[in-house]
Amino acid sequence: MSDTEQNYPSVDIIIPYYKRRDMLERCLDSLEHTRYPAMGIVVVDNGGKEAGLVFLVKRYRNARLVRLFENRGYAGGCNAGLKNSSADYVVFMNDDTVHDSLWLERLVLAALEDKRIGALQPKILSLKTNGKATKIFDYAGAAGGMIDRLGYPWCLGRTFSTLESDKGQYDIGQNIFWASGVAMFVKRSVVEELGGFDEEFFMQMEEIDLSWRMKLAGYKVRSVPSSVILHEGGASLPGGSDEKIYFNHRNNITMLLKNLCTSTLLWLVPLRLLLDVSAAISYLVQGTGGIKKSGAVFRAIHYNVQQISATLKKRDAIQASRVVDDRTIFHQSPISQLFRR
Repeated sequence: MSDTEQNYPSVDIIIPYYKRRDMLERCLDSLEHTRYPAMGIVVVDNGGKEAGLVFLVKRYRNARLVRLFENRGYAGGCNAGLKNSSADYVVFMNDDTVHDSLWLERLVLAALEDKRIGALQPKILSLKTNGKATKIFDYAGAAGGMIDRLGYPWCLGRTFSTLESDKGQYDIGQNIFWASGVAMFVKRSVVEELGGFDEEFFMQMEEIDLSWRMKLAGYKVRSVPSSVILHEGGASLPGGSDEKIYFNHRNNITMLLKNLCTSTLLWLVPLRLLLDVSAAISYLVQGTGGIKKSGAVFRAIHYNVQQISATLKKRDAIQASRVVDDRTIFHQSPISQLFRR
């Protein structure tokens, strides 16, 4: 390590990878232009066994490859990368991203300002499939992740499916509820303290669950809009697919069961199950693909019933160690935002 690198906290970029070499190469090319001297890259091959991948990764500075025997999803891939990192900070990153040259330096500077920072999120703008940048917020995180009182996630810069144009309206950093897994900057020691991602989530909402556990443990999650990432949304799992519907419904209920206080859980979970059944019925009347989408919702409910014992064990550990109550955590979600997501 050079003298220059010793003056900077070390950061590893952890990229779970699964069979999209073109995206990975574009991502690594972009990271080459990052102006931060103490950066490493850990590419986690999620059971793909792709020939020549090791030679691709070795082309890039301070990059290394970790191979898994099976696809452990985003959550498992990130955890494997974490175990192979000793950096001060890590960034869990999607491989369908492109980066501003100063994105990482600005995240590090923000993290150094407050020792209670657990996670940070850059501003995430949409990247077109042709690689052209836009000034439209990206669906998966936008200007910062929030959650409403019913447990539905939404974002600053995105309400339901409506995406705002970036006009500087969110250019002041603020506390947010969750940091997007598109580019989730975290303090490594905090993630290790909390046991990493819950690998049962596999994909979808695992970063919200981890952010929630950070907040329960007294850590902060904030946005850093001066740091900019471009994301080709839906590149790994198309929006509206029955698989995505399954994971979203399944993991959202699991997350609520784990993290909510008992008094809220007693009224919210029955209401959410009713809303999920209503969603399943609505899919049935949509025509093409409606049966599969409706079935995905019911499979999600069935999964949570089957796994209730294991989920409650995780809940016991989380609730026993919490230091912040729900009123404090949800103070940023006024009634006017109750149904935003």
